[in-house]
Amino acid sequence: MPIEVLDNETTDQRLNQLTKALGSGMFVHVRNMLQDMAASDIAFILESSPPRTRQVLWQLIDQEHTGEILDELGEELKDSLITQMSPERVAKAAENMDTDDLAYILRSLPDSVFRQVLQSMSKQDRVRVEQALSYPDDTAGSLMNTDTVTLRPDVNIDVILRYLRIRGELPDATDMLYVVDKHDRVLGGVRIADLLTCDPNASVREIMVSDLEAIPVGMSDSEVAQLFERHDWMSAPVIDENDKLLGRITIDDVVDVIREDAEHSMMGMAGMDDDTDTFGPVLKSTFRRSLWLTVNLFAALLAASVSNMFEGTIEQFATIAILMTIVPSMGGVAGNQTLALVIRGIALGQIGQSNSRWLIGKELAIGFLNGLLWSILVFAAVWVWKGDIALGGLIAGAMLINMTVAGLAGASIPLILKKMNIDPALAGGMVLTTVTDVIGLFAFLGLATIFLMN
Repeated sequence: MPIEVLDNETTDQRLNQLTKALGSGMFVHVRNMLQDMAASDIAFILESSPPRTRQVLWQLIDQEHTGEILDELGEELKDSLITQMSPERVAKAAENMDTDDLAYILRSLPDSVFRQVLQSMSKQDRVRVEQALSYPDDTAGSLMNTDTVTLRPDVNIDVILRYLRIRGELPDATDMLYVVDKHDRVLGGVRIADLLTCDPNASVREIMVSDLEAIPVGMSDSEVAQLFERHDWMSAPVIDENDKLLGRITIDDVVDVIREDAEHSMMGMAGMDDDTDTFGPVLKSTFRRSLWLTVNLFAALLAASVSNMFEGTIEQFATIAILMTIVPSMGGVAGNQTLALVIRGIALGQIGQSNSRWLIGKELAIGFLNGLLWSILVFAAVWVWKGDIALGGLIAGAMLINMTVAGLAGASIPLILKKMNIDPALAGGMVLTTVTDVIGLFAFLGLATIFLMN
């Protein structure tokens, strides 16, 4: 059977075909097309469709695949679709979902609907969901799956292989089986590759990896992602405070965390949530963006008030009005470079109390040296352009001050925000822009008032 290779162009073509078919009323044809598509492709098409088209597509999807598709959707769209589903349909979708994904879905439901969904579930599904919900969101406990295969250290490999053949299948992404004692405490792990290639008469104890590193159930998902990246893990066991095995985390769940963190940082720079639906409702999207624009407006008014303080200076020297935007602009660029570097370091866990002061000192020095370099260049440019040494000296001095402050602010703002439990990726850019605009304008116009007005 040939392997089907899917790319963005193919998915885009399918979206166009589905849209045309819906426009022509060919609903049976659309349903058949959806049945032949992978859950990930259907999720992509739903996220790429306007609301009306999305609703029709969702009604045409086979209910047996609802859970798989919900797994692939972004948070905002997932929440929107779930609120429109009956409790019975949510419970039906839960049968094919991983525990961590199901727990996320149930957390987003109203209490009344949540209870109805639980009542509609089988006893086994209800137990595993209640266990997952007992752990805080964004922790290892909320990420883990309980579908693990455990071994005892004194069992022969031949017995294990016979057991696995009788079992018939392994949980998805299984690269290791965990060895536990009679109290389910983790003793080590056996790699699948070692299990298949070792002497069948050997015992589990002889081939197990005894120095296996386990993840505490309360560890944050960001720290879990860092461990997976650092050690190139495919999976890892999750334990409680008594080293008892609770479940495992697999690489597919960690990839989701990494992607969400990356989206969060990117969207946060624009003051938007990482789960924002690209094709979401107009009014809802407008309201979300207006909140951040309101904050930014007050920041811009603060910078404008600085210019207003030196209105007399600007009126007397028209050249100042032309050049005054250069200083805040250069400071903003320099500060944002430092800001991005520090936010990345915080996200990777590289910055803490032991090295934050050194980092701030380093960025302050870089800001000063960059300010010195570019102030000399801008002095020469203004001197040649306007033939005014004094004006060139003023803008050079203001640029040196602002770029030095920008280096300090870019390093310290995210650290201060983190201590205040404010997301640096969300608020850091706006705060930095305000600082560099205010300091840049105040330095330039203040120096101009002191030296040119006398």
